[in-house]
Parts: sequence; C-alpha cells; structure tokens
Amino acid sequence: MSTAHQPFSIDRTSSNKCGVTLMNNQNGYVVADVMRTKDNVTVTDYPSMIRVDGDRVLTFDFDEISKALGFDFDQSDFEEVMSTHYGRMVHLDDSTVLFANPEDAAEYIDFDLTPVD
Repeated sequence: MSTAHQPFSIDRTSSNKCGVTLMNNQNGYVVADVMRTKDNVTVTDYPSMIRVDGDRVLTFDFDEISKALGFDFDQSDFEEVMSTHYGRMVHLDDSTVLFANPEDAAEYIDFDLTPVD
C-alpha cells in the first residue's frame, strides 16, 4: 500500500509578515498611499479592497495619515477603513502597530519570553 501524493505541505516557520486589508474608498486609498512610501511595505490594489503587507513590523502613524487626509484621523477612523488584519495588533494613542511575531510585540501584549523548564 502506498501513500497518495500530497500536493500541499506544511511550513511552520514564521513568514515574518503582517498586514491589513483596507476598504478601497477615499480614506482607505489615502492610508494605503501613505504606506506605499514606507520601506519593507507592499501595497496591492484590488477592485474592492487594498492589501497593505509589511515585513516584521507595520506602523500606521495617525499624524502622518491626518496630514495626508487634511483632517484628524484616529483609531476609530482606522477601524472603520480596516476590515481584516494578520499579525499581533497593538493600538497606541497616536498609531496602530502590527507585529509579525509575538516575540517582537512582547512588551505590549504581555507575552512572556522566559523559557519554561
């Protein structure tokens, strides 16, 4: 008896990626446009959404986005244009930060880095 060919495999290593899906409306487009200028960020436009993906850490700076929009942009506005995310999301007063790995977000999410015997 032989095992059937498995077309898919499992890779349990970290992708070191994090990201969000934004609505493809005026505000979502401006947020994505601000992020296009960042190093290690990829922005992909689709007809009904915009993907913003980053390597390791992705920071949405609300002051920078507010300046680009021409009005105050805050956490509630970000939540309105964002539909999904992947990575560990941390909301700060002036930004939202996503981390690809829990170790990178340890100080914010109470992730214990102490080895267990």
